Amino acid sequence: MSATRYTYLGPEGTFTEAALRTLPEAATRELVPMVSVPAALDAVRNGDAAAALVPIENSVEGGVTATLDELASGEPLMIYREVVLPIAFALLVRPGTKLSAIKTVTGHPVAQPQVRKWLRAHLPDALWESAASNADGARLVQEGRYDAAFAGEFAAATYGLEALVTDIHDAQNAETRFVLVGRPARPAAPTGADKTSVVIWQREDHPGGLLELLQEFAVRGVNLMLLQSRPTGEGIGNYCFAIDAEGHISDRRVGEALMGLKRICPEVRFLGSYPRAGVEAGDVGGVRTGTSDADFTAASDWLARCQDGRP
Repeated sequence: MSATRYTYLGPEGTFTEAALRTLPEAATRELVPMVSVPAALDAVRNGDAAAALVPIENSVEGGVTATLDELASGEPLMIYREVVLPIAFALLVRPGTKLSAIKTVTGHPVAQPQVRKWLRAHLPDALWESAASNADGARLVQEGRYDAAFAGEFAAATYGLEALVTDIHDAQNAETRFVLVGRPARPAAPTGADKTSVVIWQREDHPGGLLELLQEFAVRGVNLMLLQSRPTGEGIGNYCFAIDAEGHISDRRVGEALMGLKRICPEVRFLGSYPRAGVEAGDVGGVRTGTSDADFTAASDWLARCQDGRP
């Protein structure tokens, strides 16, 4: 395995690359762009890279399905950290292009919902076609296949384009969350501001089935930060659920919630416990009464005394 190589959703000039370069270790790694999320993750699976950074959630469009589906299937991988990047688009064109001359535009499918209102207001007749990534859209504009691309302003220089319009976003404070994914290993020690990710499958579809799964978290005071259903590919109505929970697998409340899920689910895939981006331990509120590690230890000690016949 190449311990010095990180892959990411390319080509050069993507928001994913910008997010990856915010990590201190990126300065000492070989950063290799890949054509797709599956390609970036497969490089980790087959040992060509130590880790991959891929988008997983957008504050406007929700979960990035390609990443969620890849993490839910195939050889297991694990999330080790996350990066949250503010997102604003620029309209990149070949030098000299006027707004009135733009008839075709491109960008990543996740970008379209974030610029839809702007397009309707300024380019109502332009035809949108999706690209593999925003930077790939910029490359296609460079090649003359489209008139304009929505991408990060920083991609303009890479592809010999100019930013005709900047700071485009329908929703203020739009963000995308990226995850650094590697092969499974022992999770890093808890920081006090952590997140645990899993994918779970229902044993059978029945009234209250999802409630039963969620109660494993609720009764232990574990707050959920993401819940998204994804089809399993085994027919209409068959779903798995991607879940982000507040806390670390070493926290008793989180560990026992996962054990509870394992008892009632045919499969639980642990995707990792890792630090929350931009959150310090002091920013996290206290756990609910009765759900701290000390509370679990006290309850366990009480049960042992009862079993031993001690008062």
